[in-house]
Amino acid sequence: MNIRRAKEKDIEKILELLIQVNMVHHHARPDLFKGPATKYTEEQLKKMLAADEDPVFVAVDDSDLVLGYAFCRTEQIIDSKLRTDVRTLYLDDLCVDENSRGLHVGGALYRYVLAFARAHGYYNLTLHVWAGNDAAEKFYASQGMKAQFTCLEQIL
Repeated sequence: MNIRRAKEKDIEKILELLIQVNMVHHHARPDLFKGPATKYTEEQLKKMLAADEDPVFVAVDDSDLVLGYAFCRTEQIIDSKLRTDVRTLYLDDLCVDENSRGLHVGGALYRYVLAFARAHGYYNLTLHVWAGNDAAEKFYASQGMKAQFTCLEQIL
């Protein structure tokens, strides 16, 4: 397995994986997530992959076939009256193909993103996990992540 920046040739598989992620969310919260759908179009992905500031990484097998991805985005607080000026790498999305789960692809992707964040001087790595995605919560806890804040809701 190798981890590299995503390329345009990976878009078809990334779109398939985006549907897999959407369906996890849809099954947990059909009131909030349509299914099956992707949050990015092919054209949006082409632009994202061409831009350097928000990397998308893919884990690939020996045949260079995509096993999983990690979408990252820089978030920075500057001149806040309340918060310190920190630069955060936000892990917007991490998905491993359902046929490759249990092969430690997710852990490898996570560690790669963590090393990238350290090497590029980020203060922290953050992500959001939807309630009901117990497998993701357990996975990220096993990687050393801890809750930063909790978002609560009351459906009316």
